[in-house]
Amino acid sequence: MAEARTSMNTVVRVVLASTVLATASACHNDTDQLRAKIAEIKSRPGGRIEPLPEVKPYETFAYPSADQRSPFVPGVPASAGGPNAIRPDANRPREFLEQYSLDTLRMVGTLKLQNRTYGLVQTKDGLVHRVLPGNHLGQNDGRITAIAEGKISLIEIVPDGMGGFVERPAALALSD
Repeated sequence: MAEARTSMNTVVRVVLASTVLATASACHNDTDQLRAKIAEIKSRPGGRIEPLPEVKPYETFAYPSADQRSPFVPGVPASAGGPNAIRPDANRPREFLEQYSLDTLRMVGTLKLQNRTYGLVQTKDGLVHRVLPGNHLGQNDGRITAIAEGKISLIEIVPDGMGGFVERPAALALSD
């Protein structure tokens, strides 16, 4: 039995040694192929690498703060404060045509009576109203400034988006 055990150990050792030897020779073979491939790649002529684009030098901008406001600080609009600030008159009694938005009103003509030129404005319900310079119409505190044959000119007071108000010209043209 001891003899069988010894011969078994010998067989195991031989098999193990041959396996290690075969594995080592296989690795050596793969390494040779890898080295051959690297040598082939290195022997190829080198390609041309495109040069980097030319970097233009940065041009500085001198910002004279004496005559311009800083773009990084929110400015206070001229209409937001001060004695001449533009604001709608909240105490003024509203006129009838101020309940309609300007785009729903139509100019349908003019009328001359006693040396005065009236504008004729039609509402969406079909009623025609006479207006004079100084009358108000539209929902943005529009005040009529002039009446001509084909146009009623007015100035509206609208929010400027920064807490104040600004005057904006508008007009109703004679519709066909």
